[in-house]
Amino acid sequence: MRLRMNDRRERRFEYLQEATGENTKSGALDVAADYYLAMAGGTGAYPNGAVEELMQLACEKGSVTPAEIAEILGDENLPIEYERECSVGHG
Repeated sequence: MRLRMNDRRERRFEYLQEATGENTKSGALDVAADYYLAMAGGTGAYPNGAVEELMQLACEKGSVTPAEIAEILGDENLPIEYERECSVGHG
């Protein structure tokens, strides 16, 4: 497959490689496509998407915590963690 490249697309691939940590355009595209498919759902590989799961949880509970969001939206390609730190006084 050949892609017609222009400056905008070239920059997008560079940013995608940086964001995914992949050294090649094809590797970065694979990671991004896998994550998109997992989030969107509706395919044979991912019948139920994480975004739909998050929305359903919000409807059921009325609200969701940052920790719940991180658990649902994170995956092996884009790990998401939530940490909360509180302090009082001078640090």
